[in-house]
Amino acid sequence: MEPASLENLRVLYHSEDYIVVNKHWDIRIDSKMWYETQTVQRQLKHRFPELADPGTYYGFRFCHQLDFSTSGALCVALSKAAAGRAYRCFRDRLVSKAYLALVRGTVAEEKMTLDFAIGKNRTEGLTHMMCVEGTEGCDNPKPSQTVLTVLEYGSYDGDPVTKVLLQPLTGRTHQLRVHCSSVGHPIVGDYTYSLRTDSGPYRMMLHSYLLRIPLEHELIQVTTPDPFLPSLDPKWTPQPCVQTLESLVADILTRPLQEEAVGEGRRSSKEERRGFPEEREKHRDREQCVQWLCEWPLD
Repeated sequence: MEPASLENLRVLYHSEDYIVVNKHWDIRIDSKMWYETQTVQRQLKHRFPELADPGTYYGFRFCHQLDFSTSGALCVALSKAAAGRAYRCFRDRLVSKAYLALVRGTVAEEKMTLDFAIGKNRTEGLTHMMCVEGTEGCDNPKPSQTVLTVLEYGSYDGDPVTKVLLQPLTGRTHQLRVHCSSVGHPIVGDYTYSLRTDSGPYRMMLHSYLLRIPLEHELIQVTTPDPFLPSLDPKWTPQPCVQTLESLVADILTRPLQEEAVGEGRRSSKEERRGFPEEREKHRDREQCVQWLCEWPLD
């Protein structure tokens, strides 16, 4: 597999205000550690030095997060105002995301909603992990939902696995990994949530495939190449597909159009009832944006 480097940054979308890149699976978004020489932040500075903002710690504002071992679509805002606009889309749950994954075992149901609250694991030795409500040491669990749809059954290196599409309806830390593990189908190569047993695969098989951010004056909508193909990884042997990726994505992209219209109507109605002065509204949005940025998980 092509290793991560400063030069192999793959740009999927580029406008005056945003860049969307296809993050490599073996690279962090950013890091405060001096020895982390390969990060998306450094790739961006290498490729687009003129776009780096010296007023920020990392030079670029990431609109959302992907775990170190997760690949795929990652959006970067090129100004504070652009970051605020993206934040409001995430806040109002207008953003559509879908991930491809290979999970261990044969998933019996072709479509299901994983509805398990997720909290921080306070158990000694496991504090770097999240957990589902009801498990020992699970602190402050919050509602979390993921829609899982089966694409293909098959095997990976001789073991049964299922290729699925995951749609997070909420945005908790490690949500997809925790939800898949909680139903007995951990993601292939997830070293952390297999309790360090799944160390054979070269990567964790989780990929951000679709990202749609419906900004007021700009629609960001990208899909990335599917990395889980036998032509790219011969250890993955699929059987005839259950559902096509193209049909599922088409369905995902049509539903938000109606939801956006409803959401816009609700926001307008709330603003009319509240009657906030313009400056107070701006201040509130700014405070929420700061809080949102502070709550981003680093990994």
